[in-house]
Amino acid sequence: MKIILKEDVHGLGYKDDILTVKDGYGRNFLIPTGKAILATPSAEKVLAEELKQRAHKLAKIKADAEALAAKLNEANITIATKASEAGKVFGSVTSMQIAEELEKQGISIDKRTIVLKEALKELGTVKVAVKLHREVSAEITVNVVAE
Repeated sequence: MKIILKEDVHGLGYKDDILTVKDGYGRNFLIPTGKAILATPSAEKVLAEELKQRAHKLAKIKADAEALAAKLNEANITIATKASEAGKVFGSVTSMQIAEELEKQGISIDKRTIVLKEALKELGTVKVAVKLHREVSAEITVNVVAE
């Protein structure tokens, strides 16, 4: 089944991508939830026209994302949390805590753009990826210390 994504779907593709998926996945999940529409010839023509009109806006959005990525690559944040003497954190450091610390430094990002491969459960310094745009990502240095 050929579909056009209406929003980013993690692990599948980005908004306005034309993809081929299994019939059941498209018919039972993507289309009913509004994440995709069926890729008919007329829908593809409409999409092509929309993309042509949005090209200028998308270039500006990408430039803004690259400027933010430059700031984020230089950002170092420290998060103080409760931890055991062995260096294990009670609970874990979340993307929301990282976003709040960045906000204190004057950098505003959505917590959903922070990609934590695994929960931060130990003290130390870690590089955390931030996905700002489909082609732009940055890395933040996060230092987890005991309170």
